[in-house]
Amino acid sequence: MTEYGIQMYSLRDAAEKDLKAALKAVAQMGYASVEFAGFFGHSSREVRSWLDEFGLKVSGTHTGWPELTEENLDETIAYHKTIGNKRIIVPGGDFSTAEKLDDFIRLVNRVQPILAAEGIVLAYHNHSHEFVPNEDGQMIHEELQKRTGLLFQLDTFWVYNAGKDPVEMMEKLANRVPVIHLKDGIKGGEGRTLGKGEAPVAEVRRAALRLGMDMVVESETLNPDGPTESRMCIEWLKTQE
Repeated sequence: MTEYGIQMYSLRDAAEKDLKAALKAVAQMGYASVEFAGFFGHSSREVRSWLDEFGLKVSGTHTGWPELTEENLDETIAYHKTIGNKRIIVPGGDFSTAEKLDDFIRLVNRVQPILAAEGIVLAYHNHSHEFVPNEDGQMIHEELQKRTGLLFQLDTFWVYNAGKDPVEMMEKLANRVPVIHLKDGIKGGEGRTLGKGEAPVAEVRRAALRLGMDMVVESETLNPDGPTESRMCIEWLKTQE
């Protein structure tokens, strides 16, 4: 069976209460890896021990870019190396003006080689606003493509929500997209479990397999709750094998 990861934000209700139990649950569902969205105060050694116990790999983390600033970078690197993470993904930001975007690009270009020397790649996760002009007329995603060496985690639902074809974008940026978010929903930004929305998730899945991209499931509506939603997603994926 194809291996899938799960973005732990999908079951943040359970993870915040008991991260260890949430990790055990996704392993039992059949997810092979996890992408963290925070660690809820747990030490890196604790988290690593749970990953080892449940046989889970780390596909990446969503790490806010303030954690990559000079005063926080060493601590961030040490934590991620302990848990075995080799992919730090910035989960978006406010780049509504040229000045804000310039600040982020300067940070990326300073930090990326430092992370690379530690065996960690730096990627960026989009929403929809990166594909429409910001206040200064810039297309944020295009600017990041041209002015940085960032890799990209395409959130394929948000690409679709922005009126773009996610499969076309996966193909266009294939050499810079090691991982995607496999995600469903309806136009306007409302999420759904996989197979219950209008995004082309089956086509996206097939394209990811063809292009050799890792797939991380994200389903974030907590309907009826995160663990149930996460289980529904992997059950749907089994029907696509």
